[in-house]
Amino acid sequence: MKSSPLERKRLPPGIVVLGIALMICTSIAPAQEFPTKPARLVVPFAAGGGADLNARRLAVRLENVWKQPVVVQNIGGGAGNLAAVAVANSEPDGYTMFFASLPIFVTNPVIYPKLPFDPDRDFTPVILMSETPHLLVVSAAFRATTLPQLIALAKERPGTLNFGSGGQGTSQHLAGELLKSIAGINLVHVPYKGAALAITAMLSGEIHMLFDNASAALGQIRGGRVRGLAIASKTRAVALPEVPTFAEGGVANFYTSIPYGIFVRAGTPAAVVSAINRTLNAVFQEPEYKKQMTELGANLMGGVPKDLTAFIAAERKKWLPLIQRQGIKAY
Repeated sequence: MKSSPLERKRLPPGIVVLGIALMICTSIAPAQEFPTKPARLVVPFAAGGGADLNARRLAVRLENVWKQPVVVQNIGGGAGNLAAVAVANSEPDGYTMFFASLPIFVTNPVIYPKLPFDPDRDFTPVILMSETPHLLVVSAAFRATTLPQLIALAKERPGTLNFGSGGQGTSQHLAGELLKSIAGINLVHVPYKGAALAITAMLSGEIHMLFDNASAALGQIRGGRVRGLAIASKTRAVALPEVPTFAEGGVANFYTSIPYGIFVRAGTPAAVVSAINRTLNAVFQEPEYKKQMTELGANLMGGVPKDLTAFIAAERKKWLPLIQRQGIKAY
């Protein structure tokens, strides 16, 4: 009896097993070898700010583990969009990591009508890194020294108090809009080209208040130049135990922060993503690093990539209705 074409082409069992083994080895090789060369950590802000300092601390930790240089590259501008484009156009090999402020993925797609990247299509989430709560700060000379006093003053003189931000649609701006909505007050938004300019404006008396991240505000508060009226977290910060929460000041359910996540370009091998995720989770558990970040007002998160995806979805559910209701768009 003649054998069928299928039978004639059937490979010996040993060859089949060898082929499967080679396929498995090929798939896990990137994780076993990663990294074999320097990596870069792209930060969407200028050097010297809170995000840049945190990224550089993380880069040092990664270098210690990987025994490879991790270069921090600052690409500021466009509310983080320029940095996002750079990462979206990088090689999908895991050697370019995006230290991203999550508003880039949450609110920018709504505020900027024509983004040159797709936050869901062009990136692969790696890990939810940290969350730094906002602080409502005023200059030391401002007449309101507590949150209840500020709200009372705003209600007494509606539309005469203003708050600054690092730009239209930034997390600082949205935090101010949320306070207006929850507290029922009328504040005027004054956008600047960067958070540093907004802080300078407040210190000079050009604006009355702003929302800053806890890490950046620490030095100013300790130096006596600004006063923290309330922190937008559920509990007081270890680094600023004297600053009450919004709930303690009479504004319930007011939680805003600047969250960060690590992403790579879409198409990066899953094994490499997993390798980076495992390393970052291990770094987040280092006692010295955890202590350092806590002292800066940042809450380390960690977890698996899907935790970052779920966090972004929850943030969109929270902020997009406010953006649409207020008609917030980038200039």
